[in-house]
Amino acid sequence: MSSLFGIEHKTALVTGGAQGMGRMIAEGLVRAGARVYITSRKPDVCENTARELSRSGECLAIAADLNTPEAIVALANEVKSREPQLNILINNAGRTWGAPLETFPDKAWAPVMAVNVQGPFTLIRELLPLLGAAASAEDPARIINIGSLAGLRAERLSAYSYAASKAALHHLSRTLAAELAERHITVNSVVPGYFPTQMTAHIRKDDAETRKLLERVPLGRLGEADDIAGACIYLSSRAGRYITGSEIVLDGGMSGCR
Repeated sequence: MSSLFGIEHKTALVTGGAQGMGRMIAEGLVRAGARVYITSRKPDVCENTARELSRSGECLAIAADLNTPEAIVALANEVKSREPQLNILINNAGRTWGAPLETFPDKAWAPVMAVNVQGPFTLIRELLPLLGAAASAEDPARIINIGSLAGLRAERLSAYSYAASKAALHHLSRTLAAELAERHITVNSVVPGYFPTQMTAHIRKDDAETRKLLERVPLGRLGEADDIAGACIYLSSRAGRYITGSEIVLDGGMSGCR
């Protein structure tokens, strides 16, 4: 079973891996034996997280603010300068914007779409040589895009550009999966529901709102670190090598049971 689910000696890049859900993913990959690069726009946070995660394995920090295509190309070039190949790319870095419909600003669209949709596309394009170098029919290279329940079904979040961007990312993942299958590179989406991250902090600080949310989750709890890390490890391991163009939904049954 260890060979079926093992990812030892693989090299991974997790964007936005210094905090929140990205850190949950990165820590899981490190503990599973992968060599993991993480990014953050805050150099001190990135370095501190890499240092902490390196107590369990190997984690390396690259400070990168992924708001522009130029910054993403620079990140890819930095990874290329350090590694001859890349087994796992996890596009987790994201941006959101919340405001009531009547006052939702036009300026809330371009930056959210740039980070959540264009960013993953550009990084995939730029890292194709490294992914291709790691890919084989026996063990494909893996691209995992972190989507959102808000891009799968209508959630009343008042985050219109965010929801649209995640729906776009889900479809982009399927499009790229079809394109890259012949190169032995799989592309899948992991679609989390509600996890204890900064994006749900406003709900979790209100006991009544937390109860209302949990009443909507058939399994009766928020997602936990092992849930998101486990899905990514599965897709990155031998057990997940025949999956591409798929969405793994981690929402406690919110979308599937009702």
